[in-house]
Amino acid sequence: MILDIARLLLFPAMMTFAAASDLLTMTISNRVSLALGAAFLALAVLGGMGFIDILSHLGAGATVLAVAFACFAMGWVGGGDAKVAASAALWFGFGHLMNYLVYASLLGGALTLLLLQFRQWPLPYLFVGQLWLLRLHAKDSGIPYGIALAIGALMIYPETEWIRAIDPSHFAMR
Repeated sequence: MILDIARLLLFPAMMTFAAASDLLTMTISNRVSLALGAAFLALAVLGGMGFIDILSHLGAGATVLAVAFACFAMGWVGGGDAKVAASAALWFGFGHLMNYLVYASLLGGALTLLLLQFRQWPLPYLFVGQLWLLRLHAKDSGIPYGIALAIGALMIYPETEWIRAIDPSHFAMR
């Protein structure tokens, strides 16, 4: 039952934290990516994932990390975003990776357009004292892409083997 609760809550909670952190501070701590990676390894081993499957998931994470860091080097994404995307790819493996990347890209584009429009308007006086909104509204600040990465991940997660492995009878009222 504890394993089922961990499968159900751990990944969504960490991705939600990454999105909130990016929204409020425009940074995602390395601890979030490390926790996602450690949680993946722990749940994969405890859940009985095969060695070849674990290697495949690690390959998906490494592939996304390489591409995301190339994007980081070109200034297209932040370093925290690159690491969180790679950590999420660990959980999805190659089986769900393309769907995740498509969702995250589309959501990231929509978020970028929304923020660019938001930054064209003056910030209402009521919100001027909110440091996180001032940072978000600043024309020279980046895009908190971790929000798009998290929403894309939360859209894909219910389709994964992590959720399919949960035994619903553990949650039935007795």
